[in-house]
Amino acid sequence: MQVDGAEHEQHRHAQSGLSFQLHPLVLINISDHHTRTLANQGAPAGEASTSAAGGSSGGGPCMRVLGCLLGSQSGRTVDISNSFEMRCMEGTDDIDEAFLQKKMEQYKQTFPQQDVVGWYATATEICDVDMAIQRKLMEVNESPIFLRLDPSKDASQKDLPVYLYESELHVLEGVPSFIFVQAKYTIETSEAERIGVDQVAKILPTGAASGSNQLTAHLGSMHSAIKMLISRVALLHQMLLKMQSGEVPFDHGLVRQAAALTKRLPAVDSPQFASDYTTEHNDTLLTILLAALTKGTAACNEIVDKCNLAFDRISLKGSGRKGGGGMGSTIGLPLSMMGGGPPGFL
Repeated sequence: MQVDGAEHEQHRHAQSGLSFQLHPLVLINISDHHTRTLANQGAPAGEASTSAAGGSSGGGPCMRVLGCLLGSQSGRTVDISNSFEMRCMEGTDDIDEAFLQKKMEQYKQTFPQQDVVGWYATATEICDVDMAIQRKLMEVNESPIFLRLDPSKDASQKDLPVYLYESELHVLEGVPSFIFVQAKYTIETSEAERIGVDQVAKILPTGAASGSNQLTAHLGSMHSAIKMLISRVALLHQMLLKMQSGEVPFDHGLVRQAAALTKRLPAVDSPQFASDYTTEHNDTLLTILLAALTKGTAACNEIVDKCNLAFDRISLKGSGRKGGGGMGSTIGLPLSMMGGGPPGFL
């Protein structure tokens, strides 16, 4: 069976009816794998876990990393929640089956509910060797998923450079062939993943993730999000004005969505929202005030301790000069007993 050309995978979509849920942990693992590979380009191919897969449409070798996708399937929903790296035989594009079986057994012991649901690769486009790897993984899963992450940078691209493919059997020019067809997916996150992704997003290229650097990164991300929101709202406003003037055809679906969006806005002016907002705002201010009072009390306590220690030392020195009864004999005694009171005080 042969591999269909790239033109078919660009225009065909999966018809299996499966829905795919992709977790951010998988994307973080793939990105980390690719970054480590780039950092180890001077190392041997086996140590860097790379595969120089030739045969791309451009004709040159495409350096990429490979790995397996772990997850589970419930009905028509496939959940992709984890991944691990694969290793290729040195000098070839063949998968190291012994290494793959060992990793599968290890992950099966740790995550018994997760199975191999597919594999991933980093590449700007599908290579000819991808179908060979796909057919090899059919021995583990009869219908594996192929996830391709495009490592090339494109500042104008708004969507994730992640593409999901299924393999389907089609008859092309009288020959049955497996081809890749693109499938749709959604990002599914858990609470722990949201915390982890938020922490990763705050880390700057310098590696710092605390103090002013972390605040700068957070404010920068907030500024970018607000800027994007303003640009999207302005674009929608321009589109509605053009529809009103008749420059573009009237899209009833888009207008209904815009109307539903605007109807949500007056909800922030309701008395219930104002009451809840005021309560939360006051609670926050009270928490800040309590923290400031606690900090001030601790500072005052520290000053009192220092004053007591200084007074005790002065008392000890004064007692030593007067030939008093040894160390600490004057602590806590009345002033008249230390000989420091005025005549006739008693």
